[in-house]
Amino acid sequence: MPKKGILAVISGFSGAGKGTLVSELVKRYGYAISISATTRPPRDGETEGKEYFFKTKEEFKQMIKEGKLIEYAKYVDNYYGTPKDYVLSQINNGRDVLLEIEMQGALQVKENFSDVSLIFITPPNAEELKRRLVNRGTETADIINKRIARAVEECSYMNKYDYIVVNDNLNTCVEQMHGLLQSLHFTKNNQELLIKSISDNFRSFL
Repeated sequence: MPKKGILAVISGFSGAGKGTLVSELVKRYGYAISISATTRPPRDGETEGKEYFFKTKEEFKQMIKEGKLIEYAKYVDNYYGTPKDYVLSQINNGRDVLLEIEMQGALQVKENFSDVSLIFITPPNAEELKRRLVNRGTETADIINKRIARAVEECSYMNKYDYIVVNDNLNTCVEQMHGLLQSLHFTKNNQELLIKSISDNFRSFL
């Protein structure tokens, strides 16, 4: 029977392991992931159209003007946003879509999609967060301090999320996330779609 996919937003502190977690969910279970647009420069190994669509600030502002983003936010001097068409086409074709985006964008998506689920990823403690940021080796000490300060601010918004998941062990967290995501198919909106599909099928059988 036809089913509508779910939309889940995954956010969390910078360095919490969101990207690795999402990559594992895609690899193991075939979730669709929306590729975000950003104005930040590529890191080593990142390619256009795979990790991000890399845009100039002028190009990004034009996308906003034309309504081509379902959300966007500015984070540490750069813009990030989610292209609209890909997300809607995947959901309508029955695929489960994960959006890995920052908190500002997540709350924008919640305004546009009432049945979206917001999931916040956190390390077990602040010491572990700093260790992961340092070990990543991609940013200066000043940027790392900014990210930790931002994490402190973000703590006050965690209660706006539907679910909080602690990423202490990657394999355990992946399995917990998969179970959580599959349970979202039993939300009220998806149940109503299933009822309609079954009812239509039985009526056509007569």
